[in-house]
Amino acid sequence: MSAPPKVFGIILAGGEGKRLMPLTADRAKPAVPFGGQYRLIDFAISNLINSSLRQIVVLTQYKSHSLDRHISTTWRMSPMLNSYVASVPAQQRLGKRWFSGSADAILQSLNLIGDEKPDIVIVIGADHVYRMDFQQMLEAHIASGARATVAGIRQPRSISHQFGVIDVERDDPTRIREFIEKPPNPTGLPDSPDEVLASMGNYIFDTDALIEAVTSDGEVPTSNHDMGGDIIPYFVDRGEAGVYDFKRNEVPGSNDRDRDYWRDVGTIESYFDAHQDLISTLPIFNLYNSDWPIHSQALNSPPAKFVRDRVGRIGNAIDSIVSLGSVLSGTHLERSVVGPWTLAGGGATITDSVLFDNVRVGVGARVHKAILDKNVVLDDGATVGVDRELDLSRGFTISDTGITIVGKNVHVTR
Repeated sequence: MSAPPKVFGIILAGGEGKRLMPLTADRAKPAVPFGGQYRLIDFAISNLINSSLRQIVVLTQYKSHSLDRHISTTWRMSPMLNSYVASVPAQQRLGKRWFSGSADAILQSLNLIGDEKPDIVIVIGADHVYRMDFQQMLEAHIASGARATVAGIRQPRSISHQFGVIDVERDDPTRIREFIEKPPNPTGLPDSPDEVLASMGNYIFDTDALIEAVTSDGEVPTSNHDMGGDIIPYFVDRGEAGVYDFKRNEVPGSNDRDRDYWRDVGTIESYFDAHQDLISTLPIFNLYNSDWPIHSQALNSPPAKFVRDRVGRIGNAIDSIVSLGSVLSGTHLERSVVGPWTLAGGGATITDSVLFDNVRVGVGARVHKAILDKNVVLDDGATVGVDRELDLSRGFTISDTGITIVGKNVHVTR
């Protein structure tokens, strides 16, 4: 019996995340909190760890301190079996320049691959919310004989202009005929004409083929040095690119409602909507799947507490998630996600909102359709998301769909 292939995991976490401003004003996009106690990076790492991959590097660049700290304090693996999750900042190994694209990030980090000498490299993004068993994709990659395999998720053909679309061969739907960036009117899938396969930003490569591809790409001055835009077309042109349909992936503990869930939370709207997906009675994405857990930092915190306020007002929490250490006193909370160590006073109302760590909501304050970053303080009677003109005058960001975002450490007065 031949030994199983040695697999090395690379997570691309150097993105700036401009469309998530001001949440990314002081942190890298993968370090943005999500779902109360998690960071976005936790989903990528958890999927690899749950898939029995134990040698993982995270390539960082933009404002990476909180991300590096989270990885070093949370993702500690046993060194006995050479298991690790290591944060690797841009090293300028090929000259005094930063990463100019995702493919260039790998090119400048080939020493990591050289040190481990894997047979296969898995390359994934750091800021998507989903569950995936990469062992199943790995098996499909090996069986196909492809040198590069792209994970694709089925999306309605009507919104294909939002994605990089994978056009498959008619006689072999596991092979990529063409990779098209945001096409207006692509051909549907052979078995589902109203659907297309959109790239998930997850790839598997034979190691020697990946090294050859990024090295060749690095010598092209007109290239954008992008994995999806440049490296995958390189393999397509050579007839060596395969696709793995995410619909085939069977994650333990999933059900028909959440098994194909995947969200790119690259905008304020998609980030906000992904939180709303968590809080229904039968959630579209289930954080409570113990068969495929999303791991994160273990908080040394007391349980959340719900109490009457000092004048006896009784609060309630409806369709919401409340994290450890939080105390809500006579507060009405509805359709919201509350981060650790949040305090809310009597008569306060929090609806359709996302609160990060250590937020303070004063007595009688109101928060509606808003995202409050860490350490935001609302004085008694203050409001966020209630008066648009007032919020704009305070310098708060308001998205196209009316979501109000308050940056870190802001004090909101009445």
